[in-house]
Amino acid sequence: MTALVRLRLDISYDGSDFAGWARQPGQRTVQGTIEDALARLLRLDPPPVLTVAGRTDAGVHARGQVAHLVVPVAAYSVINGTMPRRLAGMLPPDVRVRRVTVAPEGFDARFSALSRRYVYRVCDDPVGVEPLRRHDVLWHPRPLNLDRMNEAAGLLRGEHDFAAYCRKREGATTIRRLLKYEWERESRHIAAATVQADAFCHSMVRALVGALLMVGDGRREIEWPSEVLAARVRDSAVNVAPAHGLSLEEISYPDDEGLAQRAQETRRVRTLNATADPSSCAS
Repeated sequence: MTALVRLRLDISYDGSDFAGWARQPGQRTVQGTIEDALARLLRLDPPPVLTVAGRTDAGVHARGQVAHLVVPVAAYSVINGTMPRRLAGMLPPDVRVRRVTVAPEGFDARFSALSRRYVYRVCDDPVGVEPLRRHDVLWHPRPLNLDRMNEAAGLLRGEHDFAAYCRKREGATTIRRLLKYEWERESRHIAAATVQADAFCHSMVRALVGALLMVGDGRREIEWPSEVLAARVRDSAVNVAPAHGLSLEEISYPDDEGLAQRAQETRRVRTLNATADPSSCAS
């Protein structure tokens, strides 16, 4: 019987030229690019399969993505300690595996996660975005009032059914616990939204940003985003913000002793006022 080892990979990438995380036939994806490099490095056929903490959409970036894979001990032992350096010579410059470690017992990159933290950056300078930041900052041509935006964001925090801000997937819950949603100025004309939740459903982060931009520039009242949330149906007035302003910054996990229990809890079907969450699809 082949001895196996589970590895944790800490990953960063510029999502500009990727068709998202998930492998797709005929498309350049982050998962496919890394799995193919791992297959060459570890001499595995078929390629190993990565399980990721959050599946990002096309154009979304990451500084703190986490994934795991299971490989034969014999294949890993040959290159133990040198994987990030060797992969750097095989991967394109827009994706990097920053660290590879043997995962603790019970670790699952997706189901063991406690939360995901994203940052969305917007420039409201009337002359536009600094050219060197055009791939990771959205230009919004109207001035933004962050006091209004933070007041509106406060009404969205907590555990809710976010169906109004998600693209519904068959069989998937839209109940999420929004732990943090705050806006602050990183510089005079760049506003950054920090959005953290136990998990996100498809397009949720960018829909929340799109709604708050309309509050910030005065087109909607402060209470409007929470009224949309309470309706639990998609509102055509909510514009999903473009992908390129969004970056996955951090995945949080419990201590090693709590990894297996967290994974078990997360796999339960979720209802309001429950603590479990079966999905981690985010964008």
